[in-house]
Amino acid sequence: MTAQQLKNSILQMAVQGKLVAQDPTDEPASKLLERIRDEKKRLVKAGKIKKEKNPSEIYRDVDGAYLEKVGEKIIDISEDIPFDIPISWEWSRLEQVVFNHGQMKPLTNFCYIDIGSIDNKFQSLSYTENIVSAKDAPSRARKIVIQGDILYSTVRPYLHNMCIINKKFSLSPIASTGFAVLHCHGDLKNRFLFYYLMSPDFDAYANHIENAKGVAYPAINDDRLYKALVPIPPAAEQLRIVQKIESIMPHLVEYDEKETALKNLNDSFPDLLNKSILQWAVQGKLVAQDSTDEPASKLLERIRDEKKRLVKEGKIKKEKLLPPISEDEIPFEIPESWEWGRFQDIISIMSNLVNPLDFPQYMHVAPDNINKGDGCLLRCNTVEDDKVKSPNHLFFTGQLLYSKIRPNLRKIAIAPFDGLCSADMYPLNTYIHKEYVQHLMLSQYFTIQVSKDDTRVKMPKTNQIALNMILMPIPPLEEQKRIAERVAKLVSIFDLKTTKDQSSGC
Repeated sequence: MTAQQLKNSILQMAVQGKLVAQDPTDEPASKLLERIRDEKKRLVKAGKIKKEKNPSEIYRDVDGAYLEKVGEKIIDISEDIPFDIPISWEWSRLEQVVFNHGQMKPLTNFCYIDIGSIDNKFQSLSYTENIVSAKDAPSRARKIVIQGDILYSTVRPYLHNMCIINKKFSLSPIASTGFAVLHCHGDLKNRFLFYYLMSPDFDAYANHIENAKGVAYPAINDDRLYKALVPIPPAAEQLRIVQKIESIMPHLVEYDEKETALKNLNDSFPDLLNKSILQWAVQGKLVAQDSTDEPASKLLERIRDEKKRLVKEGKIKKEKLLPPISEDEIPFEIPESWEWGRFQDIISIMSNLVNPLDFPQYMHVAPDNINKGDGCLLRCNTVEDDKVKSPNHLFFTGQLLYSKIRPNLRKIAIAPFDGLCSADMYPLNTYIHKEYVQHLMLSQYFTIQVSKDDTRVKMPKTNQIALNMILMPIPPLEEQKRIAERVAKLVSIFDLKTTKDQSSGC
């Protein structure tokens, strides 16, 4: 059960008379309603409220049916009663137990209370006063409020933008007409009514399609709101209910905090596990080393020879010599059969800029087409659909596509077809196992290295010089294959997304 579900359950129990015990010595709620009717007569006589044309009174007959007297008319409303209540309680219409103070146009500076003044997570009023001059008063700034009033937003009532006015203001407070202002008569406790307005039962009424009209901003009008049925406990029981609820609330807050922390942990667990798996992989801790594997030093020798041949054939450009790796640069220990190399030692950054309109048959890939951090190519578009006019790189099946924009997003995928990629991406030729390279470039280690020297905030990016300098832990080729297989197996077991489905949506 979530914290919200538990809160709803407690509130529903409270308003149904199931949260605290009834006390037979309590004055019944019928007496409370009699006093409210007398009070209303006095307020009408004093000119503070208007006389009702057809006041409502709800009572039970000898058979237990609920009857409502409206003016001279009596109707059976038993089917409208939402739930049973204790014998000492009564039902009433909201309009019979609350009133408001009317409206006025501000003539001087005032404290304006609008929807933004309410914290709807805790149903509390902002401590900061929104002081507005009379000449700048919004047209909705009209409703008079005093301390103790309940403000209930009639717009999107499911959001619970509501509070009790529980403080004094430096200037006269005026509320938006988006609120219903509810001032309780007599011994109806505002906090009990407040919790009833928060209850699932009242939510169901206020948000019912017959009551909350509108699509984007459903709202309940005052007439429907004031016609709502309200359970009325004895005054003494109202106090016990409020005290019980408020003794529970701190525990609900703590429950909610722990629930949120657990949810955040569950949500982040796949990413944290993914990072841990990749970090173990690049440190030689994911699979066992095999003494019969050809060491990585031999692999690097062959790569150097292959690159010389490719340069001679004009297939890649001659690369600049990079400084040797010093002991101070080594970030962690690797197995004896591994070697440290630079990015340039095992990868060639390719550049073949063309006019995309000359290749209408090719699909186009941009950084947004690669899912961040999991190596998946989400989708791709035709050049015509993208209306791409700037030069793009040609790329070929099996190359790595790497976004140099915001490298912390770890957007890298293995190309499943020949195509075009944005100039914000690098097509990469790899000379070792490409899946291992992809896992390495998706690792937290690589992300830190590629991002550490970039001070740009809004649009950090890496360049070829910085990329080529990054240290790469290089296992023997056979171990690279075992690492890639183990990562794929763990991805499958834990249902992670890393490097799954390289071509979905294309």
